[in-house]
Amino acid sequence: MKKMSFVLAAAGLMTLAACDKPAENAVENAVENVEDAAANLEDAAGNATLDAANGAANVVEDAANAVDNAAANVSGS
Repeated sequence: MKKMSFVLAAAGLMTLAACDKPAENAVENAVENVEDAAANLEDAAGNATLDAANGAANVVEDAANAVDNAAANVSGS
């Protein structure tokens, strides 16, 4: 009789665990939203790094052009 009671109790608990609960769905949605936000932040950080690198390359290129222009002006005088 104990075994039968245990089996019935286990089956009942498994049935309850399989129920679709609104609170569980809300938690799953919140977790998915946080994961999506983290992915978006990671993408934004990658883009910002790329933009900063391109900006630094432009500054270096502008400085090199300025040096070239200054050298041309000195030798042309």
